[in-house]
Amino acid sequence: MRVASALGLACLLLFAVAASAQQLKLAPVDEGASDPNWPRFKARLVEALAKRDQQFVLGIVDRRIRNMSGTDGEAEFKKLWELQSADGPLWTELAKLLFLGSVYVKRDAKTQELCAPYVYYRWPRDNAGNASGAVIARETLLKAQPAANAVTLASLSYDLVAVADWEVADQNKESTQKWVKLKSGATEGYVPEEHVRSPLEYRACFASSGTRWRMTALEVGE
Repeated sequence: MRVASALGLACLLLFAVAASAQQLKLAPVDEGASDPNWPRFKARLVEALAKRDQQFVLGIVDRRIRNMSGTDGEAEFKKLWELQSADGPLWTELAKLLFLGSVYVKRDAKTQELCAPYVYYRWPRDNAGNASGAVIARETLLKAQPAANAVTLASLSYDLVAVADWEVADQNKESTQKWVKLKSGATEGYVPEEHVRSPLEYRACFASSGTRWRMTALEVGE
C-alpha cells in the first residue's frame, strides 16, 4: 500500500512538473536601448504625445508610412488618426506601446526598422498553443475575481495565456480598473488589463538615418 501511494505521489509530481514545463513564456526585450539616439527620440516623442503636439508627430511621419487600413501614406495617416482631436486614440495608443520593448526587424535587404512592442515580433508562431495574449509584467497577481482584494490564485511573469475576455469591469462599481479574464495552465482568473497584450494590438516601426528617426508604420492585426 505504501509503495502504491509512493508511486501515485511520484506520478502526480511528474505531472505537475510536465504541466509547469509546458507553460510558455515570452520574455521582454528592448533592442533599441543599445542605440543612444533611440531613448532620446522616444522621450521626445512621448512628451509630444502628452502635449498633443501635432506638428512634431507629423514631422516624424514617413511620407510612405504603412497604415492599418492597408493604404500607405501621410494623408491616410492623418485621416485615420484625427490628430485635430485631443481625445484621438493616437495620443494614448502610440504612447502606450512605446513604453514596451522594441526589436530590430529586417524589412528588406537594405532596410532595417526598430519596431515596438516586442510581443508581435517575438510571438512563437509555430508553438504558441492556444495562447492569445502575453503577460507583459513581472509577478502580476492572478485574481479569482476582477477585484484587487480578491483571492490570489497565482503569480504570473511573462506567461503566454489563453484570453477568455479582454475587458471585464471591476467588481467595485466606483473603480475604473479593467481586467482581463484568462487561463494560465489549468488556472482561470483575472489580471489588470494593462498587464496583458495581444500580438494583434497596435505596433509601430521606426527607421533612422543618422540621428533622425521617422515613423514608417503604425499598424494593427496580422
